[in-house]
Formats: sequence, structure tokens, C-alpha cells
Amino acid sequence: MPAGDLGGGMMGDGVLASHDGRAAFGDLFRVLRRLGKPVVAKVQGDALGGGFGLMLACDLVVACDEARMGTPEIRLGLFPHVIMATIFRNIGRKAGLELILTGDRIPADRALELGLINRCVPRDQLDEATDALCASIERHSPAILKLGRQAFHTMSEMRFDESLDFLNAMLTVNTLAEDAMEGVGAFLQKRPPEWKGR
Repeated sequence: MPAGDLGGGMMGDGVLASHDGRAAFGDLFRVLRRLGKPVVAKVQGDALGGGFGLMLACDLVVACDEARMGTPEIRLGLFPHVIMATIFRNIGRKAGLELILTGDRIPADRALELGLINRCVPRDQLDEATDALCASIERHSPAILKLGRQAFHTMSEMRFDESLDFLNAMLTVNTLAEDAMEGVGAFLQKRPPEWKGR
């Protein structure tokens, strides 16, 4: 039984199997974090419960203006335990707890205001807006994107002083990358960079 499937009962395959199924959903969040490439979500409809958590596990989100987001679990006598890991890495306590404790669904424009999504566009512009955002990322060095994204996720779990030391070390690694030298050289020569991915 999938982690969010209520149709067969929450323990349809037994307690341990159900527990393991929910753990696999959390593992998906880990996979997305360790993927090594930016992950952009395109939200065409409602993103609720586990879908909301999955959306928030992505690096960037483009949603159609008709989409609604939220955590309706509380209305079923459940709490969105696993997806709290993604919710509170995207927004503050007050806004996050309001979503969780009320079970209300918010429209995409409100999600944009809260910083849960990056773009809110009419449905007929969703593909174009998502492609444009992806294209603006793809033109950069894949090696530096990977390095920086890894640094971001590691730094976000650290205390402030630790993060400064870690990020200073990562900047040193970054400056030694072949693509960093290519980027600076291309800038000085007033030409487009030719990324090698290393």
C-alpha cells in the first residue's frame, strides 16, 4: 500500500509493512536531495498531503494559478509527520503550523506569497514558464550547480559558525574547479563560457 493510500486502511498490509512503506516515502525526499541536479516541480493541480511534501522537496516550483496546496491530514485524524521535514525547510513556524493545524487549502497565489512556490502562472502558460526556469538553470556549469546545491543542503543543517567555515572551504573547492576557471576566463574575454562539467 502506498504511503498516502487511505483506501485499503492505514495498516492494510500489517503494521511493519505499512511503516516501511511510509519510510520509503521519506527515502524519496533523501533521493531528491542527493540527486546532484536541481529539481523543478511543475504543479498542474492540487498538491495536498504527500503531494505537497513532494513538491516542497523539490528545489524550485512552478504552479498553475488554479492549484491549491495544503495538509488536509488533520481533518482525518492524522498529522503530516513525514512531510513536516520539507514544510519547515521551506517556510516559517507560524505559517507552517497554520497550514498543518487548520488543514486549509491555500491557492497558488498565497503559496507564492509564503515562498512555497517560485512562480504562479495561468494554466496555459505553465509549460512555457517551467521550461524557461529550467533553461535559465541549464545554461550554467552542471559541476558547479551540483557542488553548490550539495553545499546548500549541508549548510542548511549546520549552526551558523560551522556553516561559515564549511562554506569558506566549499568556495575554495569551487575556485579550483575547471569550470570556475573557464567562467572567469570567458567573462574577461567577453565570450560565452564553454562548460566541461568539471
